[in-house]
Amino acid sequence: MQVFENGSREGRIGSEEYFTGTAYVEPVFSAKEPFQSNAGKVIFLPGARSNWHTHPAGQFLIVTGGTGWVQQEGEGKQVMQPGDVVWTPPGVRHWHGATDTTAVTHFAIQQLEDGENVIWMEPVTDEQYAGNLE
Repeated sequence: MQVFENGSREGRIGSEEYFTGTAYVEPVFSAKEPFQSNAGKVIFLPGARSNWHTHPAGQFLIVTGGTGWVQQEGEGKQVMQPGDVVWTPPGVRHWHGATDTTAVTHFAIQQLEDGENVIWMEPVTDEQYAGNLE
């Protein structure tokens, strides 16, 4: 058994290549045999969001604080709040992040497929981000 103490996993501000606004990304656990999944804690400040992306084997988001939005391509964005669990099936193009006025924190858990857990795409435009709720 191994305990990874709180604060022992170095976080960082998410790259502008993958995020708009300020997102703090802290690793929670890495893929380690026999598990082929990893997780990260992400804090999005108001207005911050991920780029469009997919997950080859899907992703779970577990919202722990604040209020955010999540959107699957072609559908309206949805509110996510503490206690919500969001499942995104493999290959579904989507984004997630804070609302324009509130921060949000979630744990992102994704399975690896052929060593990959995410395929990043273009940024979510301001117009897409401001779009209608479902």
